[in-house]
Amino acid sequence: MKFVDYVTITVRSGKGGAGAVAFRREKYVPKGGPAGGDGGDGGSVYLEGDPHLYTLLDLRYNRHHFAEDGKPGSGKNKKGRNGRDVILRVPLGTVAKITETGEVIGEVLRPGQRLLLARGGRGGKGNAHFKSSTNQAPLYAQPGEPGEEKNITLELKLLADVGLVGFPNAGKSTLISAISAARPKIADYPFTTLEPALGMVYVGEFRSFVMADLPGIIEGAHEGRGLGIRFLKHIERNAILLFVIPVVEEAPGRVYQTLLGELEAFNPALLKKPRAIALTKLDLVPEPERAGRMAEVKAELPEDVPIYPISAVARIGLEALKEGLWQQLQAVQAGAETTT
Repeated sequence: MKFVDYVTITVRSGKGGAGAVAFRREKYVPKGGPAGGDGGDGGSVYLEGDPHLYTLLDLRYNRHHFAEDGKPGSGKNKKGRNGRDVILRVPLGTVAKITETGEVIGEVLRPGQRLLLARGGRGGKGNAHFKSSTNQAPLYAQPGEPGEEKNITLELKLLADVGLVGFPNAGKSTLISAISAARPKIADYPFTTLEPALGMVYVGEFRSFVMADLPGIIEGAHEGRGLGIRFLKHIERNAILLFVIPVVEEAPGRVYQTLLGELEAFNPALLKKPRAIALTKLDLVPEPERAGRMAEVKAELPEDVPIYPISAVARIGLEALKEGLWQQLQAVQAGAETTT
C-alpha cells in the first residue's frame, strides 16, 4: 500500500432543519394552540483515530465529505431527524489544519479519539416555542442554522517509541527487518527507503515497542536537500531517537554531530529527546580488531548516550540493543507520568 502523509480535503457539515409552523387540530379542541416541532440538527464531520491505519491514502482519492442536512420539524410537536454525521478514520498522529490560514484544529493521538472538523447547524425552533400571553398563535418559526464548509489539510506524523535516524545506507532498514516483522526495501544504494516503515519489536514475553524506519537524512536536509524535510517531521513523534552509525565510518563523531545539526535546524526541540546510538556493521570489522576499533569510536561519541555495537546481518548485539531500548523507554514513560 502506498504511504501518503499529506492530503487536503473539503468538508461540509449539514445545515439545520427548519422549525415548523403548525397548530393542533383535534375534535372538540377548537383552539389547540401552536404545535410546530423543531428542526433536526445538521450532521457534523469528525476525524476518528484508527490504530490499524498508517496512511492517508483513502482520503487522497476521496476529497469531498459532506454531512447530511437536518430534517424540518412537523406538526404535533414532532422534531425533525438529525442529519447523519460523517466520520473519517485516520491513523494516529494525524494533525488537522485550516488550509488557508494554517491554524491547527487539533491532532488525533488515541484510538477512537474524535476531532470535530465542521459542526452541523442547529435545527430551528418550531412555533410552539414562541407562544406567549400576548401572542397565543405565533405564525413564525426559526430557520435552521447553516453548516460550515472548510478546506482541511491533514498531515500525518508517525507515532513510534523508537525512531531510527541516520544517513542513507547506514543499515536502518536491515536493523528493523532483523528485530521486527517489518520488511522495508534493502539495497546497496542511497535512498533505498523512500517511505517510513513501522515494526513491532518484541523484548521477551509481554514486552514490546514500536520502531520506525525513516528515510535517510543527508547534510542540508532541513534546506530541502535529498528527501528534504518531508520525513524529518516524523521524527518529532518518537519517544527515543536511535542514531544509526556504521562502525566503519572514518569519523563517527562528525556523523553524529551532523545528524544532530540537521535535527536542530529543523526543530530545536528534537535535541531534548532521549537518544541512543547503534554502531552498525560490526561484522565488517575483523574480530581481533573490534575491541580497539570500538575504543576509538566511543572516544568520539558522547559518554552520556547509550552506545550499542551491533551487526544486524550477523545478529550480534541485537538482544542487548532491544533490552537497553526497552529499559530506556520505561524510564522515559515514568518521567512523563511524574511530570503530569
